[in-house]
Amino acid sequence: MPERNATIVGYGLTEVGKVFGKTARGFAAEAVRLAVADAGLSLGDVDGLLVNARAGTDLNLTLARTLGLENLRLLSEINAFGASAAIMIAQASKAVLSGEAETVVCVFADDPKKQNTGGAHAYRASSLTATGFRSAETAAGFTSVNHRYALAARRYMDHYGLTSSHLGAVAVSQRAWALDNPVAQMRSPLTLDEYHQSRWVVEPLHLLDCCLVSNGGAAVVVTTPERARDLPNTPVYVRGWGQAHPGYVLERDSDFGLVTGAAISGPAALRMAGMTVDDIDLREIYDCYTYTLLVTLEDYGFCGKGEAGELAASGALAPGGTLPTNTGGGQLSSFYLWGMTPLIEALTQLRGEGGRRQIREHATAIVSGNGGILDHHGTLVLATNSA
Repeated sequence: MPERNATIVGYGLTEVGKVFGKTARGFAAEAVRLAVADAGLSLGDVDGLLVNARAGTDLNLTLARTLGLENLRLLSEINAFGASAAIMIAQASKAVLSGEAETVVCVFADDPKKQNTGGAHAYRASSLTATGFRSAETAAGFTSVNHRYALAARRYMDHYGLTSSHLGAVAVSQRAWALDNPVAQMRSPLTLDEYHQSRWVVEPLHLLDCCLVSNGGAAVVVTTPERARDLPNTPVYVRGWGQAHPGYVLERDSDFGLVTGAAISGPAALRMAGMTVDDIDLREIYDCYTYTLLVTLEDYGFCGKGEAGELAASGALAPGGTLPTNTGGGQLSSFYLWGMTPLIEALTQLRGEGGRRQIREHATAIVSGNGGILDHHGTLVLATNSA
């Protein structure tokens, strides 16, 4: 009887960070080639390609032509912003399990960072050129996603009594993980005092509450468990997935900022996997801001609402802690490639390739993706066994 879980058999990560001279398409092509080679396959074995790209880049369906892929049975662009990676893996898994395709590559790449410009300029244009209701927000001073996440974080902090030090504990713990990650952009130690001394971006968010800006690309190869048996890497099984799109409105009595799509997609993915949070060894959580990590952990059920800040302050999420979380440094200290950041680290750990940061117990992982201003959420449950 065929196994019901698709498998991830390869991944590729380009150089990330301040890397210039390539476009998003170039990074994507490199990442795909790296992932396919890592899987022990050739491009001729690929019969499915799923592409995720930020608007305004040169990355689109024509990547297939750039790679010389022929006779594809599956080709599509998927975009739910930071939730896209989890959704792509779910779609690829359904495709290989149904027989629609056998070997599907999922890829994301971006090139927002330009020479001689700061990170603050990378994503500002889309806000400044907003139309309709969003242009009214811009006129009121909401000129970037930072302003909108600051609104969510402030509401969350005021409602649950969390402090800036709770947010800072997340930044400090993830920097501690990044110290042993050779691909991390930020590899100098960070103290809570240094966090507090970092400049305000938009209160209550300090600079060190906000994710990095990175150029680069990442890709993942999904195939059938039968095909995986002939390949060199230990397969990682896609045990469960879920997604949620809350449709928040900025009105009185809305749950915006307090409850996220993680509260729906996380339990759905765990149910599909036949697991609970107690079965999870690793938490690789989308952390575009320190706040999003805390609220996601709560909505997944790793602690009660309003308790994640104390959990972070206790050291539970840091190296040596009881709930290792974002073991590569996350988007705050490692690199920012939308939902591929937590996914690549989960695969690294599950395959036992984490080096000095490798977690001893690494049979299961939960991976989150968050897109828009808490508008979209995707969750994966991955494991080194199929049942």
